[in-house]
Amino acid sequence: MTVPGLSPVHAGLRPPAARLSLEGARRERLRVSGVEVVGLYTLLRLERGGLEPGIPGQFFMLEAPGCVLPRPMSLCLAPLGELAFLIDPIGPGTQALCALGPGDAIHVLGPLGNGFDLDVGRPLLVGGGIGIAPLPYLAEQLGQPRAVLGFRSATHAEAAALVPNAQVVIEPTLVTALVPREPVDVLACGPVPMLEAVRRLVPRAQLAWEAPMACGYGACYACVVDTGAGLKRLCVEGPVLPGFARKV
Repeated sequence: MTVPGLSPVHAGLRPPAARLSLEGARRERLRVSGVEVVGLYTLLRLERGGLEPGIPGQFFMLEAPGCVLPRPMSLCLAPLGELAFLIDPIGPGTQALCALGPGDAIHVLGPLGNGFDLDVGRPLLVGGGIGIAPLPYLAEQLGQPRAVLGFRSATHAEAAALVPNAQVVIEPTLVTALVPREPVDVLACGPVPMLEAVRRLVPRAQLAWEAPMACGYGACYACVVDTGAGLKRLCVEGPVLPGFARKV
């Protein structure tokens, strides 16, 4: 995926002396405890085992049955004894994960990456489409602040039920129309055009970006992006990054 202002960088441009990041992460085989349909998405519930949920915005690498590479997924919910992931079945890997049933088991690695900074005084959660995935867990950790969410259709918007205190818009209305002009601490996740629009409105917003990932801990460089202020591996320095001036 090519992100405007966050162009993927060829692996040959690796920064020197880069570190790997597995601090606090574990890999375990977890059993599926439940699968729920949420609009056009699937909520995959796994027994937690010895894995910690981590910080909202961090992610886990989920083994996709029949696929060579795992898939990165933000944690959606962390009820007692479980880890739950909201998945959009749009490709072979995500479809394989959504086809799992109770009793099946997959390997899971995490938590990985950097999540949101929770030390904010006026939080506003902003999400678009499947980008709402980390917001239920984030809302729980922040005391259920106000959230504004945008979706392509009413069926997609059924997932908004997972996010408390949410105001919802459906295309053609854009979620940025709900972002107030008074000072707020925005924490956002969603499609690239939405994130670009949010950072124009709130330059200091915390934005959760996405990029192709193969390992999840900085070894493969599949997720290296050029922020304009240097090369970043989204799996290590991100996926949550503060708003910054767009590279010109």
